[in-house]
Amino acid sequence: MAKKYWLVKSEPDVFSIDDLAKTKNQTTYWDGVRNYQARNFMRDEMKIGGKVLFYHSNSDPVGVVGICEVVKEGYPDFTAFDPEDKHFDPKSKKNEPTWIMVDIKLVEKLKRTVTLSEIKANPKLQNMKLIQRGSRLSVMPVDKSEFDEIVKMSKK
Repeated sequence: MAKKYWLVKSEPDVFSIDDLAKTKNQTTYWDGVRNYQARNFMRDEMKIGGKVLFYHSNSDPVGVVGICEVVKEGYPDFTAFDPEDKHFDPKSKKNEPTWIMVDIKLVEKLKRTVTLSEIKANPKLQNMKLIQRGSRLSVMPVDKSEFDEIVKMSKK
């Protein structure tokens, strides 16, 4: 199966690229996704070895700040079962989990943020899902060419 590429969004005041860099083995579970389409990507398509762009949203500036890799495929999001957790979902059952998470590992923190405005201005990225009207998913697929272009932009 061909390697797939992804973009995951996180608000840096909730969980930043620096937070990921400080975790054990620079690895974390990607929890709290409560959108069915994003959940389906995580459950069905995010496989070990998949490359991930780590994106800071709701920050100044917003943009891609790092590269990660999927190191554990989809499994039940245990935060959905914890009434004390902000991601608790009383409808999700341990024997029939509604929500899924994957584990990602930091590969590289980019030397600079590739901003959303730069991404929008790049003609090679005009079809990227991130910049399509109405696209608000926190987990979304990225074409290999888009992934490579953003990595290239980060080095300029």
